Amino acid sequence: MRTQPEAYAERLSTRFRGFLPVVVDVETGGFDAGRDALLEIAAVIIGMDGDGVLVTEPVVSTHVEAFPGSHIDPKSLEVTGIDPDQPLRGAIPERMALDLIFKPVRAAIKASGCQRAILVGHNAAFDLGFLNAAVRRTGHKRNPFHPFSCFDTATLAGLAYGQTVLSRAVQAAGFEWNAGEAHSAVYDAERTAALFCAIANRWRMLEQLEREVVGTV
Repeated sequence: MRTQPEAYAERLSTRFRGFLPVVVDVETGGFDAGRDALLEIAAVIIGMDGDGVLVTEPVVSTHVEAFPGSHIDPKSLEVTGIDPDQPLRGAIPERMALDLIFKPVRAAIKASGCQRAILVGHNAAFDLGFLNAAVRRTGHKRNPFHPFSCFDTATLAGLAYGQTVLSRAVQAAGFEWNAGEAHSAVYDAERTAALFCAIANRWRMLEQLEREVVGTV
């Protein structure tokens, strides 16, 4: 994570009421968080530059081994293109995957002066559900994320651009969308992070303009 001046780290800590936004995307073997396998997870920590503009940090990601007894729907694999039995996937157990994702998040919370991470996702309840299910299965005691609060970019994009589908919302925000890379946890997390920053920064800019206009009246 890039080093930030102390003043701006403090501003990040107050930008979202002490929460550090972290974009999370998961690829799974279905829609049931308690029964279906978690197969990929990626996270993008949101930072702040010297001008107080939200920026994206490098993605952290891993392939995940299906937990014992988990269900995998072949239709889900058709969408994601994941082969759970491919040894070159480099998949690791859920506990190790959570440790890999949580370690830089905890470090970013400390560096920014935030109190806790908040999951940002496109249809965020889905990603948070799978994250929480993995935490419960592994008995993980150091989950840095709020257990039920989240920021949903489907809702935010609907408000900002009139679009709720990720690909359309990303394009409406002025970014490119590569359908061939979609449904990869890394790609979707990076695009969702760019979308979130675009909306949040646009809102802050509009707030500043409004204050300037009011100040001239």
